[in-house]
Amino acid sequence: MPAQFLLNLCIALLWVMFKDEDVFRLSTFVTGYLIGIGIVFLMYRFFGNKFYLFRVYAAIKLIILFVSELLQSSLHVMKHILRLDIRISPGIFKYETELKGDWEVTALALLLTLTPGSVVMEVTPEGNAFYIHGMDVKESKDMLLKSLKKFEKAIMEVSR
Repeated sequence: MPAQFLLNLCIALLWVMFKDEDVFRLSTFVTGYLIGIGIVFLMYRFFGNKFYLFRVYAAIKLIILFVSELLQSSLHVMKHILRLDIRISPGIFKYETELKGDWEVTALALLLTLTPGSVVMEVTPEGNAFYIHGMDVKESKDMLLKSLKKFEKAIMEVSR
């Protein structure tokens, strides 16, 4: 992926040099970058990786998913806080993950911990399971498991 991006930048700089303008123009560079995107897209199979803009798109989707889940869980927690009577049943459960590698497991743990109402307490030494503390396990465990599956899928799109 970095090789594709660097090749795209080189194509853009070559485009600027071939235009032979007196001053550097951003519009010329952007035109060269867009032409480079087309060239790199036609050649990405030779790199052995996915096209780098697919991963950029997947990363943007992951950020949007996180913001969406953050807002939903924040509203859920606020609903519990604003109730006159507190009816929560906190608990700990184990979640087996499909993710492999330190980066993927860490990203999932951080994304889950940053959303209100749940905290990753421990990751197993093998890195294939989490112990998660949920604020209201009876009511929101299913919602939390759906969020985890969405995060896993999005992280796999970015990293694989």
